[in-house]
Amino acid sequence: MAGWEAAIFHIVAVDSTIIGMKPVPSSTLDLLWFDNDARESRLREVIQQRLIEQPPPSSPDHLVATYFFAFRNTQLADAVEEISYHATSGVKHPPRGSLLEQCSAQPAGVDAFDTTGRIGLLHVAFPLKMMLQPDGHLTSCDMLHTVAAAIIFDVYENQDARLIALQIPETIIKTFPGPAHGPLGVRQVTHFPDGQPAFGTILKPTAGITPDEVGKLVEDAARCPLFLFVKEDEDLYPNLSYSPVCERTRQAVVAIERARARRDGCGLLFAPHISGAPHEILATVQAVIEAGATAVMFSETFAGGTVRMVREATKHLPQSPAIYGHNAGIGVKTRGIWREVIDMLARLDGIDFRQTAPVRPGAPFLKPYGAEWEASEHALTRPLPSIKPTMIARAGALDQGNIGLNLADAERRGLSDGILFLAGSAINSIKNAQGQADPAIGTEAMLQALEVHRSAELRDVPPDEHLRALFAVAQRRHFVALCEALRQRYPGNL
Repeated sequence: MAGWEAAIFHIVAVDSTIIGMKPVPSSTLDLLWFDNDARESRLREVIQQRLIEQPPPSSPDHLVATYFFAFRNTQLADAVEEISYHATSGVKHPPRGSLLEQCSAQPAGVDAFDTTGRIGLLHVAFPLKMMLQPDGHLTSCDMLHTVAAAIIFDVYENQDARLIALQIPETIIKTFPGPAHGPLGVRQVTHFPDGQPAFGTILKPTAGITPDEVGKLVEDAARCPLFLFVKEDEDLYPNLSYSPVCERTRQAVVAIERARARRDGCGLLFAPHISGAPHEILATVQAVIEAGATAVMFSETFAGGTVRMVREATKHLPQSPAIYGHNAGIGVKTRGIWREVIDMLARLDGIDFRQTAPVRPGAPFLKPYGAEWEASEHALTRPLPSIKPTMIARAGALDQGNIGLNLADAERRGLSDGILFLAGSAINSIKNAQGQADPAIGTEAMLQALEVHRSAELRDVPPDEHLRALFAVAQRRHFVALCEALRQRYPGNL
């Protein structure tokens, strides 16, 4: 028996249903099955309503962090002293007027939810004096390790804790680089027309591929007039002996050039995946840019400071690479820090693209959804002094069946030119009559779905009825590719 087979056999052999372990008590199962997503949605509803009635305070000399706390014993009004001690000066009663006092956090407001005074919102003002660098700038990493410190999340007394908002003075916001391009700049460098939906795609297979295969996959994508952007997956690592990222990039650039004549003058951004230790990341970025990369992608969630580092290192170039701040694993952070706070800081650091989630009927596939989704997209696009918006990437089960819903939502909110519709398997995994994945069919199906949307035939159809109505239109108009894509994407739902 091979080693891996033995390991699998061992895992199966210790299954409780096989060896007769005692069942977990129902009271424990009730606790384990608790729907935390439902709690989070309700918590957000309550907090948003409270903040509408009493918005978070702001100060030109402080970062003001707003927290939701549920303390075991401490009252909200008494918590700031402990937070200040552990997260700022380390002194509980600094002398008045002293530098210590100037570098100590201060209370900025309390909103208790009940008479215990132990659950509710707490606003804490963290002085800029303790963290500003001589030229007046501040980094997102320093912000987070101050306002999201151990005293917030790691002490037993805090039964629950959330960093839900962060008020940053305008003078500090202006010191951040922000996106190099943003939606308007991305369209300008690619000559993508205003008003034309911008699509992107992801190379699939996502791992185990060579530079030659990358070149072929990119050329397939480049032949599609829908695409403004194509990226590698986060599971394709840069420094592989059989697939070095610089050679992948060179092959991709050549492939894009070969397809240029079929793109009606529109360019195509290619983003190789960059990871590694900080010194490796910067060296790899420089190397792929020399190889012709027009964009780069990081798994930003696990690479604190990387976006800012690369943004600063490349801002002198005639055309800085567009940065895709991939948020794989962001859910690890959002258990304590609300997503819009994380997304805002990533935007300030310089991401040009950020994934949210597509509009779709029924249960969500990805987070964010609902109010969290709206807050995230607002943070990425709302006006900020001297900071460009980030281009939203709607991705995660985006396909021909829901693209119309996403286009309608973008039009309704005035974001049509600010969204990248990122379709991976919906383009690359639709199979032909021989059972082989055929991107040409996926592309044709998406074009047909766009044609149905532009016809406005489904304008008044409720979202939950959209899919079947779309399939009926596709059948009536003999859109063979669209019918086939919908069958494959939604088996048993048509």
